[in-house]
Amino acid sequence: MDTLTTPSVPAHLGDRRTAGEREKRASRTASIVDELRAGTSESRRLELVDELIETNVAVARSMAARYRNRGIDLDDLEQVALVGLVKAARRFDPAAGHDFLSYAVPTVRGELRRHFRDSGWMVRVPRRVQQMQARIRDAQHELEALLGGSPRPSEIAAHLGVEVDEVVEALAADGCFRPASLDSRGDEQERGTIADVLGHEDRELATLEAKLVLDNAVSRLSDRERLILRWRFEDERTQQEIADLVGLTQAQVSRTLTRILGRLRSDLSEPPTAA
Repeated sequence: MDTLTTPSVPAHLGDRRTAGEREKRASRTASIVDELRAGTSESRRLELVDELIETNVAVARSMAARYRNRGIDLDDLEQVALVGLVKAARRFDPAAGHDFLSYAVPTVRGELRRHFRDSGWMVRVPRRVQQMQARIRDAQHELEALLGGSPRPSEIAAHLGVEVDEVVEALAADGCFRPASLDSRGDEQERGTIADVLGHEDRELATLEAKLVLDNAVSRLSDRERLILRWRFEDERTQQEIADLVGLTQAQVSRTLTRILGRLRSDLSEPPTAA
Protein backbone atom coordinates (compact mmCIF):
# COMPACT_ATOMS: atom_id res chain seq x y z
CA MET A 1 0.00 0.00 0.00
CA ASP A 2 1.12 3.60 -0.48
CA THR A 3 3.22 5.04 2.28
CA LEU A 4 1.67 7.89 4.20
CA THR A 5 4.12 10.66 4.95
CA THR A 6 3.91 11.53 8.64
CA PRO A 7 6.20 13.09 11.22
CA SER A 8 8.64 10.49 12.52
CA VAL A 9 8.32 9.27 16.09
CA PRO A 10 11.19 7.41 17.78
CA ALA A 11 10.41 3.70 18.03
CA HIS A 12 11.15 3.57 21.75
CA LEU A 13 8.29 6.01 22.43
CA GLY A 14 5.53 4.21 20.51
CA ASP A 15 2.95 2.83 22.94
CA ARG A 16 5.36 3.00 25.92
CA ARG A 17 5.17 6.69 26.54
CA THR A 18 5.47 7.78 30.14
CA ALA A 19 2.58 9.28 32.03
CA GLY A 20 4.24 12.67 31.67
CA GLU A 21 4.42 12.35 27.90
CA ARG A 22 0.80 11.26 27.72
CA GLU A 23 -0.23 14.25 29.80
CA LYS A 24 1.81 16.54 27.56
CA ARG A 25 0.14 15.07 24.48
CA ALA A 26 -3.33 15.46 25.99
CA SER A 27 -2.58 19.03 27.00
CA ARG A 28 -1.28 19.92 23.56
CA THR A 29 -4.28 18.28 21.89
CA ALA A 30 -6.69 20.24 24.09
CA SER A 31 -4.81 23.47 23.30
CA ILE A 32 -5.05 22.84 19.56
CA VAL A 33 -8.78 22.07 19.79
CA ASP A 34 -9.37 25.22 21.84
CA GLU A 35 -7.64 27.33 19.18
CA LEU A 36 -9.64 25.63 16.43
CA ARG A 37 -12.84 26.21 18.38
CA ALA A 38 -12.03 29.88 18.84
CA GLY A 39 -11.88 30.35 15.08
CA THR A 40 -8.93 31.31 12.92
CA SER A 41 -7.86 31.82 9.32
CA GLU A 42 -8.06 28.91 6.87
CA SER A 43 -4.27 28.67 6.57
CA ARG A 44 -3.88 28.57 10.35
CA ARG A 45 -6.68 26.01 10.61
CA LEU A 46 -4.83 23.70 8.24
CA GLU A 47 -1.65 24.15 10.28
CA LEU A 48 -3.54 23.24 13.45
CA VAL A 49 -5.02 20.12 11.83
CA ASP A 50 -1.49 19.02 10.87
CA GLU A 51 -0.35 19.65 14.45
CA LEU A 52 -3.31 17.64 15.73
CA ILE A 53 -2.20 14.70 13.57
CA GLU A 54 1.46 15.01 14.55
CA THR A 55 0.62 15.22 18.25
CA ASN A 56 -1.40 11.99 18.18
CA VAL A 57 0.69 9.83 15.83
CA ALA A 58 1.78 7.69 18.79
CA VAL A 59 -1.87 6.99 19.65
CA ALA A 60 -2.55 5.64 16.16
CA ARG A 61 0.59 3.50 16.20
CA SER A 62 -0.28 2.16 19.64
CA MET A 63 -3.73 1.11 18.38
CA ALA A 64 -2.16 -0.58 15.36
CA ALA A 65 0.21 -2.50 17.65
CA ARG A 66 -2.79 -4.08 19.40
CA TYR A 67 -3.56 -5.92 16.15
CA ARG A 68 -0.05 -7.27 15.52
CA ASN A 69 0.55 -10.98 14.90
CA ARG A 70 -2.85 -11.47 13.31
CA GLY A 71 -1.69 -12.09 9.76
CA ILE A 72 -1.01 -8.53 8.54
CA ASP A 73 2.37 -6.76 8.78
CA LEU A 74 2.61 -4.18 11.55
CA ASP A 75 3.94 -1.57 9.09
CA ASP A 76 0.77 -1.91 7.04
CA LEU A 77 -1.39 -1.68 10.15
CA GLU A 78 0.39 1.50 11.23
CA GLN A 79 -0.21 3.07 7.83
CA VAL A 80 -3.91 2.18 8.05
CA ALA A 81 -4.14 3.62 11.57
CA LEU A 82 -2.44 6.83 10.42
CA VAL A 83 -4.92 7.12 7.55
CA GLY A 84 -7.70 6.87 10.13
CA LEU A 85 -6.04 9.54 12.27
CA VAL A 86 -5.72 11.89 9.29
CA LYS A 87 -9.40 11.35 8.39
CA ALA A 88 -10.45 12.00 11.97
CA ALA A 89 -8.40 15.20 12.22
CA ARG A 90 -9.72 16.56 8.94
CA ARG A 91 -13.36 15.75 9.75
CA PHE A 92 -13.30 16.73 13.42
CA ASP A 93 -15.70 19.53 14.27
CA PRO A 94 -14.35 21.42 17.30
CA ALA A 95 -17.57 23.42 17.52
CA ALA A 96 -19.44 20.25 18.54
CA GLY A 97 -17.71 20.43 21.91
CA HIS A 98 -16.32 16.89 21.90
CA ASP A 99 -12.88 15.67 22.95
CA PHE A 100 -10.75 14.94 19.87
CA LEU A 101 -9.70 11.43 20.87
CA SER A 102 -13.27 10.39 21.66
CA TYR A 103 -13.89 11.00 17.95
CA ALA A 104 -10.53 9.87 16.57
CA VAL A 105 -10.16 6.53 18.38
CA PRO A 106 -13.36 4.96 16.93
CA THR A 107 -12.37 6.27 13.50
CA VAL A 108 -8.91 4.70 13.68
CA ARG A 109 -10.32 1.46 15.08
CA GLY A 110 -12.86 1.35 12.27
CA GLU A 111 -10.14 1.77 9.63
CA LEU A 112 -8.16 -1.08 11.15
CA ARG A 113 -11.17 -3.38 11.33
CA ARG A 114 -12.18 -2.54 7.77
CA HIS A 115 -8.63 -3.30 6.59
CA PHE A 116 -8.80 -6.71 8.26
CA ARG A 117 -12.22 -7.31 6.72
CA ASP A 118 -11.10 -6.36 3.23
CA SER A 119 -7.49 -7.55 3.20
CA GLY A 120 -6.73 -9.81 6.10
CA TRP A 121 -9.07 -12.76 5.82
CA MET A 122 -7.74 -15.23 3.28
CA VAL A 123 -10.74 -17.42 4.17
CA ARG A 124 -13.91 -15.36 4.47
CA VAL A 125 -15.44 -16.02 7.87
CA PRO A 126 -18.94 -14.64 8.61
CA ARG A 127 -18.88 -11.25 10.31
CA ARG A 128 -20.73 -12.58 13.37
CA VAL A 129 -17.95 -15.16 13.85
CA GLN A 130 -15.26 -12.48 13.51
CA GLN A 131 -17.04 -10.36 16.10
CA MET A 132 -17.42 -13.33 18.42
CA GLN A 133 -13.69 -14.07 18.11
CA ALA A 134 -12.91 -10.51 19.21
CA ARG A 135 -15.24 -10.85 22.21
CA ILE A 136 -13.69 -14.21 23.09
CA ARG A 137 -10.18 -12.75 23.06
CA ASP A 138 -11.22 -10.04 25.52
CA ALA A 139 -13.06 -12.55 27.70
CA GLN A 140 -10.08 -14.91 27.77
CA HIS A 141 -7.83 -12.18 29.18
CA GLU A 142 -10.36 -11.38 31.91
CA LEU A 143 -11.06 -15.01 32.78
CA GLU A 144 -7.39 -16.01 32.81
CA ALA A 145 -6.80 -13.36 35.48
CA LEU A 146 -9.80 -14.58 37.49
CA LEU A 147 -9.30 -18.33 37.09
CA GLY A 148 -5.52 -18.45 36.98
CA GLY A 149 -5.58 -20.53 33.80
CA SER A 150 -7.11 -20.90 30.35
CA PRO A 151 -10.93 -20.88 30.51
CA ARG A 152 -13.03 -23.64 28.98
CA PRO A 153 -15.47 -22.82 26.16
CA SER A 154 -18.38 -23.27 28.57
CA GLU A 155 -16.85 -20.72 30.96
CA ILE A 156 -16.31 -18.25 28.11
CA ALA A 157 -19.90 -18.75 26.96
CA ALA A 158 -21.25 -18.15 30.46
CA HIS A 159 -19.09 -15.02 30.80
CA LEU A 160 -20.36 -13.62 27.49
CA GLY A 161 -23.94 -14.78 27.96
CA VAL A 162 -24.01 -16.77 24.70
CA GLU A 163 -24.49 -20.39 23.70
CA VAL A 164 -21.50 -22.73 23.94
CA ASP A 165 -21.97 -23.64 20.26
CA GLU A 166 -21.30 -20.03 19.26
CA VAL A 167 -18.02 -20.02 21.18
CA VAL A 168 -16.96 -23.39 19.75
CA GLU A 169 -17.74 -22.22 16.21
CA ALA A 170 -15.65 -19.06 16.64
CA LEU A 171 -12.75 -20.97 18.21
CA ALA A 172 -12.84 -23.49 15.36
CA ALA A 173 -12.55 -20.68 12.80
CA ASP A 174 -9.57 -19.10 14.57
CA GLY A 175 -6.47 -18.94 12.41
CA CYS A 176 -8.20 -18.14 9.14
CA PHE A 177 -5.88 -15.22 8.52
CA ARG A 178 -3.20 -17.68 7.37
CA PRO A 179 -4.72 -21.08 6.59
CA ALA A 180 -2.59 -24.08 5.75
CA SER A 181 -1.70 -24.53 2.10
CA LEU A 182 -3.68 -27.12 0.16
CA ASP A 183 -0.33 -28.51 -0.93
CA SER A 184 0.76 -29.20 2.64
CA ARG A 185 0.50 -32.62 4.23
CA GLY A 186 -2.49 -33.51 6.34
CA ASP A 187 -2.38 -35.89 9.27
CA GLU A 188 0.98 -37.58 9.65
CA GLN A 189 -0.72 -40.97 9.30
CA GLU A 190 -2.23 -39.99 5.94
CA ARG A 191 -0.58 -39.94 2.56
CA GLY A 192 -0.98 -37.09 0.12
CA THR A 193 -1.82 -33.44 0.61
CA ILE A 194 -4.83 -31.68 2.12
CA ALA A 195 -6.11 -31.08 -1.41
CA ASP A 196 -6.22 -34.84 -1.97
CA VAL A 197 -8.95 -35.30 0.59
CA LEU A 198 -11.06 -32.40 -0.66
CA GLY A 199 -13.55 -32.64 -3.47
CA HIS A 200 -17.06 -32.37 -2.06
CA GLU A 201 -19.22 -29.32 -2.66
CA ASP A 202 -19.01 -26.76 0.14
CA ARG A 203 -22.52 -25.37 0.59
CA GLU A 204 -21.20 -22.59 2.81
CA LEU A 205 -19.78 -20.90 -0.29
CA ALA A 206 -23.36 -19.93 -1.15
CA THR A 207 -23.12 -17.19 1.49
CA LEU A 208 -20.29 -15.52 -0.41
CA GLU A 209 -22.64 -13.94 -2.97
CA ALA A 210 -24.76 -12.43 -0.19
CA LYS A 211 -21.62 -11.04 1.45
CA LEU A 212 -20.50 -9.43 -1.81
CA VAL A 213 -23.95 -7.92 -2.43
CA LEU A 214 -24.06 -6.48 1.10
CA ASP A 215 -20.55 -5.03 0.82
CA ASN A 216 -21.55 -3.37 -2.45
CA ALA A 217 -24.68 -1.86 -0.86
CA VAL A 218 -22.72 -0.55 2.13
CA SER A 219 -20.07 0.97 -0.16
CA ARG A 220 -22.75 3.25 -1.64
CA LEU A 221 -23.39 4.87 1.75
CA SER A 222 -21.64 8.08 2.69
CA ASP A 223 -18.62 8.00 5.01
CA ARG A 224 -20.73 9.39 7.85
CA GLU A 225 -23.50 6.83 7.29
CA ARG A 226 -20.99 3.96 7.31
CA LEU A 227 -19.43 5.38 10.47
CA ILE A 228 -22.81 5.54 12.24
CA LEU A 229 -23.65 2.03 11.02
CA ARG A 230 -20.33 0.68 12.29
CA TRP A 231 -20.65 2.37 15.68
CA ARG A 232 -24.17 0.95 16.14
CA PHE A 233 -23.75 -2.61 14.94
CA GLU A 234 -20.02 -3.37 15.18
CA ASP A 235 -19.00 -1.35 18.23
CA GLU A 236 -22.50 -1.83 19.75
CA ARG A 237 -22.72 1.78 20.87
CA THR A 238 -26.07 3.13 22.01
CA GLN A 239 -27.90 5.70 19.91
CA GLN A 240 -27.21 8.30 22.59
CA GLU A 241 -23.46 7.57 22.52
CA ILE A 242 -23.48 7.97 18.74
CA ALA A 243 -25.45 11.19 19.06
CA ASP A 244 -22.81 12.57 21.43
CA LEU A 245 -20.03 11.66 18.98
CA VAL A 246 -21.56 13.25 15.89
CA GLY A 247 -23.32 16.18 17.53
CA LEU A 248 -26.90 15.05 16.88
CA THR A 249 -29.84 14.22 19.09
CA GLN A 250 -30.76 10.62 19.88
CA ALA A 251 -33.90 11.02 17.81
CA GLN A 252 -31.91 12.24 14.81
CA VAL A 253 -29.57 9.26 15.10
CA SER A 254 -32.59 6.93 15.27
CA ARG A 255 -34.06 8.45 12.12
CA THR A 256 -30.67 8.28 10.39
CA LEU A 257 -30.31 4.59 11.21
CA THR A 258 -33.84 3.89 9.99
CA ARG A 259 -33.05 5.65 6.71
CA ILE A 260 -29.74 3.79 6.30
CA LEU A 261 -31.30 0.38 6.95
CA GLY A 262 -34.14 1.22 4.58
CA ARG A 263 -31.64 2.03 1.82
CA LEU A 264 -29.77 -1.20 2.45
CA ARG A 265 -32.97 -3.25 2.34
CA SER A 266 -33.95 -1.54 -0.90
CA ASP A 267 -30.53 -2.13 -2.47
CA LEU A 268 -30.46 -5.77 -1.40
CA SER A 269 -33.95 -6.39 -2.79
CA GLU A 270 -33.01 -5.13 -6.24
CA PRO A 271 -32.18 -7.84 -8.77
CA PRO A 272 -28.45 -7.96 -9.60
CA THR A 273 -27.48 -6.22 -12.83
CA ALA A 274 -25.77 -8.13 -15.59
CA ALA A 275 -22.00 -7.78 -15.69
